[in-house]
Amino acid sequence: MVTPSGTAEAAPSRSAQPNIVYVLADQHRHDAMSGAGHPVVVTPNLDRLAAEGTRFTTAWCQSPVCQSSRASIITGRHVEGHGVSRNFVVDFDPAWPTFMEHLRSAGYVTANVGKTHFFTPLRPPDEQVVDLGARYEEFVASFGFDHVVEEFDRYLHVTPRFSTPYTRHLEEAGVLSQYREAVKAVFRLTPRHWDGVVSPLPKALDLTTFLTDQAIDWIDSQRGRLQPFFLQLSYVAPHVPLMGDPEWSEYYQGLDVPPRIARPVVPATPTWNAYVKTLWKHSNSPILSDDYVARGARQYFAMVSLIDESIGRLLAVLERTGQLENTWILYSADHGEMLGDHQLMAKMNFYRSSVQVPAIVRAPEGMHRAVSKFTGPIESVDLTATILDIAGAAPLDPCDGRSLLPLMRKDSLEHRDIVISEISADLGEERTFVALSDGSARITFERSTGELCEAFDLSADGDELENLAQGAEGREIASKLAGPLEAHGFPG
Repeated sequence: MVTPSGTAEAAPSRSAQPNIVYVLADQHRHDAMSGAGHPVVVTPNLDRLAAEGTRFTTAWCQSPVCQSSRASIITGRHVEGHGVSRNFVVDFDPAWPTFMEHLRSAGYVTANVGKTHFFTPLRPPDEQVVDLGARYEEFVASFGFDHVVEEFDRYLHVTPRFSTPYTRHLEEAGVLSQYREAVKAVFRLTPRHWDGVVSPLPKALDLTTFLTDQAIDWIDSQRGRLQPFFLQLSYVAPHVPLMGDPEWSEYYQGLDVPPRIARPVVPATPTWNAYVKTLWKHSNSPILSDDYVARGARQYFAMVSLIDESIGRLLAVLERTGQLENTWILYSADHGEMLGDHQLMAKMNFYRSSVQVPAIVRAPEGMHRAVSKFTGPIESVDLTATILDIAGAAPLDPCDGRSLLPLMRKDSLEHRDIVISEISADLGEERTFVALSDGSARITFERSTGELCEAFDLSADGDELENLAQGAEGREIASKLAGPLEAHGFPG
């Protein structure tokens, strides 16, 4: 093995168990990768992972919102199994069985670098600066991590009463005030929430770069140990604000953005109508012109490309230190991003731009991989089950996930008949919306009333333009999915 300086580097001691790196992005839609056929986005390192592993093209998150999805990822449970159905209501329960705990029981040392969103940050008292790490890293560690570097959305960074590893990093560099002003200018739930803007910070000081640096430092600290490691690298990007670093922003400025699915949502029922109104308000829908959305999309793509570049840095370090040939790498996201489709931004709905996520499992060198692309439906919790299967760890019990390794090895091409996602909302009273799909059709219903809100024939209407819920075709789709629906509380 040869180092960049040309000197030989001793081969590392190696565990019989493989290392596992799980890269989890925040709000990365399933099609924003060049390997997925996107004509603009540049992602050579994600494409490499897919080429050396398996890309799952129809992966559903268990909830199209951060906290609920992440609760499912760590427990392997559908939302109805853990009960966290929306953001900023409850903290996670450290008593939950998690896949990280099972990895530790199987001999792994575990780390998280980045956003977990296991908690809702409490507002600090006036005149008091709260260290996010000091307050929450021990809490996050209690879910099964030996090492924690906790971060949060960039909106939290503008609060002077919060301190995080990244804000301290920027303060040392003398650019924290400049960064905070830039985020404030496009703050959440303001008229400029979805503006596409260029970060005032150079790429070297971007949050994605900072988290990658922290991850690389931790990987380096594991060299020479016989104990296998698990690293969850939880990027905050490409979550809003839509603020790319200057270099990647400049790259995308001259490029045309593919047309969005412009047709707006047409609500079919009173309850769904009330919910869609909250999505329109959150999205600032009246201002979403093609040009406006394109400006934001370019910054979104810039953030995706910086994540991809950072994954390239991780691969280079693992390769240089001789660890890549014994390391599995998984890539996914907690949910997608509408990016103007159907006149919506963000997530919180079951259109494919929101509910589908990237899903790549890259096997170590030498492992027989018979399937390079799987088009059938899978779920985020399947990645959870796969991680434990890779490690030879005990499965979670109960667990709604199913390992993907039999698919990758072509031991079996049967996996799931149906995928499920769920979200709740306060519409004067609690309403819970559940979506199911078998890949050829999709249903959304409200659990307490059984109200059929959406029905799409995906085989004929892949862009989900015609909501058939109120007609005979919709009832036929509902009848087709009647068995799985009944299992999840649909009264029929």
